[in-house]
Amino acid sequence: MEKYCQACGMPLTKKEDFANGDENSNFCLYCVNEDGSVKSCEDIFEGGVQYFMSQLGDDRALAEKMVRKNMSQLPYWKDKNCDIMNGEMATDEEFAEVLKRIG
Repeated sequence: MEKYCQACGMPLTKKEDFANGDENSNFCLYCVNEDGSVKSCEDIFEGGVQYFMSQLGDDRALAEKMVRKNMSQLPYWKDKNCDIMNGEMATDEEFAEVLKRIG
């Protein structure tokens, strides 16, 4: 079973992908601080927006919708209250199409 970051959804396929190189971690290298703590919702959200914009062009509104959809489906955020997550979210169809497009 493929492992993925529970905060951003990044596939964890090699040791370098994991937080601090720890293959038992549930998080990727991008979602943790140097001390091993998980970054803030705002920081992870912004990282996701930057990723989607790098793949889709400079459409920040679309990138934000994609990140809200993505993060809303991840285990780490299920019981967290994060104001930045309030806003327009991609539909299942939009999300699937964009993921297929960026492959």
